[in-house]
Amino acid sequence: MTPTSAPRPRPPSWQRPVVLLCALAAFTAGGGWLAWSLLSGNANPAAGYQFTVAQRGDIEDVVTATGTLQPRDYVDVGAQVSGQLKKIHVAVGSVVKAGDLLAEIDSTVYLSRVDASRAQLRNLRAQLKDREAQVTLARIQFRRQKALMAEDATTAESLQNAEATLQSAEAQLEALRAQIEQYESTLRGDEANLRYARILSPMAGTVVSITARQGQTLNTNQSAPVILRVADLSTMTVQTQVSEADISRLRLGMETYFTTLGGQGKRWPGRLEKIEPTPTVTNNVVLYNALFDVPNPDGELMTQMTAQVFFIVAQARDALLVPMAALQPGPARSPRTAAARPTGGTRNGAAPAPTGRTPAPATRTVRVAAADGSLQARTIELGVADRIQAQVLSGLEEGERVVSGLAAGAAAPTRPRMSPRL
Repeated sequence: MTPTSAPRPRPPSWQRPVVLLCALAAFTAGGGWLAWSLLSGNANPAAGYQFTVAQRGDIEDVVTATGTLQPRDYVDVGAQVSGQLKKIHVAVGSVVKAGDLLAEIDSTVYLSRVDASRAQLRNLRAQLKDREAQVTLARIQFRRQKALMAEDATTAESLQNAEATLQSAEAQLEALRAQIEQYESTLRGDEANLRYARILSPMAGTVVSITARQGQTLNTNQSAPVILRVADLSTMTVQTQVSEADISRLRLGMETYFTTLGGQGKRWPGRLEKIEPTPTVTNNVVLYNALFDVPNPDGELMTQMTAQVFFIVAQARDALLVPMAALQPGPARSPRTAAARPTGGTRNGAAPAPTGRTPAPATRTVRVAAADGSLQARTIELGVADRIQAQVLSGLEEGERVVSGLAAGAAAPTRPRMSPRL
């Protein structure tokens, strides 16, 4: 027979109510703690917010505009005489010096005119020698008749005829000299036209465009035809169009820079040199031309390049910065004024523009995280600001954490409901 185990002793009847009471107490305590945790979420005011640390960096307040690049110095080379364009000796991109041969116009007609003028001039100069000899002979005959008349060996009529012949010969000599001068002037014009058939470069530079074609007939009687353009690419002019809303923020001599497409963010510095007073109106938008020059020693900048231009209105280096999202409207304060930086000279060497005085930015309020986790509203004074961040002049220290927005998934804080007034 298999031995059977002894039956376990049953617990006393008083232990069961005690266990149930302990379990109920533990459940009540846990639920109460959970409810307190859920209901006391406002005990940590920093929960549900994003923070940004105030740190140092550089900031610029700029006016942006789009511009194009053009050579500062260029010449449109045209034809001064009509004829067929016989030969073009350069191509686009050719580097030329002043006086280099660019193109040739058929000079057959102009050469024939020069030859004819030279032949006619030689004929007139031969006639001049004959006239001079006749004048000499007439002068001798007049003196002879005058001497005979003194000895009463001739008649007065013969003396008068000799005098008239001398005066006529002298007049014909003067007329022939004037005719020679006229043909010399004609010859100079024909020789100039013959030289104009060879088109020379008026300046040193680069051939940037050719508008005529070899074999084309040029007619200068109607309009001066342009054959090509020679430009000095060592200095480029940036021409930008600034809207009327921003033109008042610009001043002559202010620092500026621009970038180009494909320039990998390279900045080209410059200074504003000219603001044209007459605007251009496009689709009811008023735009003013602002220009400045930039050196181009390596030839990296080319004609008609698009430039993204930034006119620096104000800037700060190693400044304490906070994001614009952290700023809240602050108390009103009467604006202060701060002296603007002096500007440089103008393109024409005129005196710098007056500096004037610039109003300081208004104050704002930020919420700063304290060491105990609470949030403190603090008034700060701002300096230079752009669309992303602003410079803090006072009221905040580097490294302090400021509220920059709501945390992901957090609901916007609501104001406590006020009891209705009776």
